[in-house]
Amino acid sequence: MTKHISLLRGINVGAQKKILMKDLKALYESIGLKNVVTYIQSGNVVFESERSAAELAVQIREAIQQHYGFEVSVFLRGHQDFKQMVANNPFMTRPDYQPDRLYFTILDTEPSPQDLEKLTPFIAENEQLLYANGVVYLHVPAYGRTKLSNNLVENKLKLRATTRNLKTMLELIQLSEN
Repeated sequence: MTKHISLLRGINVGAQKKILMKDLKALYESIGLKNVVTYIQSGNVVFESERSAAELAVQIREAIQQHYGFEVSVFLRGHQDFKQMVANNPFMTRPDYQPDRLYFTILDTEPSPQDLEKLTPFIAENEQLLYANGVVYLHVPAYGRTKLSNNLVENKLKLRATTRNLKTMLELIQLSEN
């Protein structure tokens, strides 16, 4: 069995797209996924399956649509992919590195260099942004106050994205190692 991590975009934000994590776990199990574990209320799920990531993402998205009546974007990567995303974070090797300021905006497709340039005007003086291998790496004092929100990234890059902080990324890696 292969360990996978899925991130659901936009559930349990405000009063929209509510899914209890125990119900999400049961939904994943109902489509044959094994050793399902959820982490916090934002749609982070670790599980095992022999199916391909592309097939699984479609099945999860369709199961949520059918069961809850709304659509969500599903970002699915393997355990090793998550480890690589964290290991490749360019800010973690800098002397001014602050773990509570690190965010990972995971993209569903590769952006064009021209679209990536559209993010530059939104980087504040005390913020940093770097892109590598499907991830926009952010080092910002407070994610809730940056202009580099998930919605802005999606809009400027013309693709789907979801953002998680370093603590969540590390916890998902830890859960997928058990």
